[in-house]
Amino acid sequence: KYLRSLIAEGEHQELDFKFEISDARKIARTLSAFSNTDGGRLLIGVKDNGRIAGVRSDEEVYMSQSAATLYCNPEVQFLSHSHMIEGKNVLEIYIPPVKNKPVYARDDNKRWMAFIRVGNQNALAGIVQLQIWKEADGERGRLLEFTRSEEMLLRYLEGEEGVSLSKIQRDMGYQRKELVTLMTKLVLFNVVEMHYIDANSCFRLSESPGE
Repeated sequence: KYLRSLIAEGEHQELDFKFEISDARKIARTLSAFSNTDGGRLLIGVKDNGRIAGVRSDEEVYMSQSAATLYCNPEVQFLSHSHMIEGKNVLEIYIPPVKNKPVYARDDNKRWMAFIRVGNQNALAGIVQLQIWKEADGERGRLLEFTRSEEMLLRYLEGEEGVSLSKIQRDMGYQRKELVTLMTKLVLFNVVEMHYIDANSCFRLSESPGE
């Protein structure tokens, strides 16, 4: 009953279905994404449409452990549990969110990249998100000073539902590094919010600035 209710939810930000684990690197991306967002569950032996295919649990656990130890940095800790349903094995893996983000995973070119969970997809963490993780603790207790640069940027974002970093840079002529620093500060102080459109990070004015 527990497993059926999980499957009935369909894939979402904290739930992913896998028919099988054929590539430890791909699973590592999901481990990274769940770790860097709100945590989540991976059901292995379930098709995308929710149909139960079943797996050989011992092999899938081994592949998951390989993904967590060899293809994630730092290593991802997870809990696994095997369920028998319709005479088939389904492996449930729970990945908790980590406090010290990010967790990196290796991509196809053997580069260490950080992923986040956006809806039912894994997305690459953008440069501003990486900087936010790096600076999050250091911003507490600091005051935000508005300069002409911040004011111009906020005016530009008025009425916009979501603008990419590249478009802001093109339209306003910022140096990339300067813009990343500026956007990181504004997001940390909740003046601007970062959200995702088709797994790409975009920026807009916060609906409740400063909270």
